[in-house]
Amino acid sequence: MDFFNNIDWSMLIKAFIVGGLICVIGQILIDKTKLTPARILVIFVTSGAILGGLGIYQKLIDFAGAGASVPLTGFGNLLAKGAIEKVKSDGLIGAFTGGISAASAGITAAIVFGYIASLISKPKIKKQ
Repeated sequence: MDFFNNIDWSMLIKAFIVGGLICVIGQILIDKTKLTPARILVIFVTSGAILGGLGIYQKLIDFAGAGASVPLTGFGNLLAKGAIEKVKSDGLIGAFTGGISAASAGITAAIVFGYIASLISKPKIKKQ
């Protein structure tokens, strides 16, 4: 019973709402545009990187925690954050190595779980 007393319910609700809103935006883009899922993915990652580079996305992460850091926009933010930190310590080469270093665990998980999903599912191509 002590477990439930230690949960920050307000953070849980904020994470659910912010993460849900990000997903709603993605679903609207899928339903109302002819954008492919790959292009929507690029839009989300790029948006997160731009907002992260400007320092705006960190405020959303501070507010919503995993609701902002787990979606694709959070991945873009992580790439930008890693690149900025590495540029400060290693110079220009850090712009190329920092993002990948910072996001290496997420990239590895995406590859491994994506491969497993490809083995057990049958993908469908979106009709134009």
